[in-house]
Amino acid sequence: MSATRPETAAPATATMRATAAWFLAQLTLPRHGVVKSFDHDLRDYLTELIPHIEQLAADRGDDVPAKVALASVEEARRRMRVPEAAGLLGEVERVKLLARSVAALCAHYDALTGVVRCLACDRAIESGDDSVPYDQGSPSGSAVRSGRVHARCVNVGRPRR
Repeated sequence: MSATRPETAAPATATMRATAAWFLAQLTLPRHGVVKSFDHDLRDYLTELIPHIEQLAADRGDDVPAKVALASVEEARRRMRVPEAAGLLGEVERVKLLARSVAALCAHYDALTGVVRCLACDRAIESGDDSVPYDQGSPSGSAVRSGRVHARCVNVGRPRR
């Protein structure tokens, strides 16, 4: 491994993505302690993801996915500098922005490393896995979301978030 590469193992993006998705899916206001705990965890995830994405983007040079990933890194850093908000609702909204950055950086990490995720179960599709192409259509006729699904997930709905 070169001196410029992060010396840590690849981030556990499945856990990060699940944590962010859970917080974003809450329909009621969590308790203040829960919000503080998620704030801490999401900041730790961003701190771990950012150097990995920066290195992956540097390795790719001047291509568009790398530039988009770096823009997302800068947005995540900006969100991490936002001071604590007044009141529970303000704090929840601030921490939701951190959760969105975690989800975005996990997606960029996958894109920059070539990981393909199943659109139904959100798990990585490994090279030996049976998978099929999938295009979710929209009323206008164009694909809203295209990608691949595990063969075992073809008749299974996507988890709600």
